[in-house]
Amino acid sequence: MFEWMVWTTPVAVFFCCIALMLVFMTVWEIKSPTTLRRGWLPMETTRGDRLFIGLLVAAYINLIFIGLAGKLQEWMGLEAEPSIWISFVLSMLVLALIMRKG
Repeated sequence: MFEWMVWTTPVAVFFCCIALMLVFMTVWEIKSPTTLRRGWLPMETTRGDRLFIGLLVAAYINLIFIGLAGKLQEWMGLEAEPSIWISFVLSMLVLALIMRKG
């Protein structure tokens, strides 16, 4: 059923992190309801809004990295494509920044 998917370790870790964040955010919202606040995003957001925006940005970072991995290998003269862990770490840092400051 899932043969068409590329379930590498980084992909599995990425989706596990998303699942854990959703569970954590649900519990946090039940224990402490959120309020609107304004950060550097151009609108007032709740924690859930920032999580959603951050997850979209994280997904796009990973997709862009995957799309550019071959070009990065060529441009930088690498023997192999750069590790997907680079985009995973970068996307999680951007997600944390959006959650904290957005």
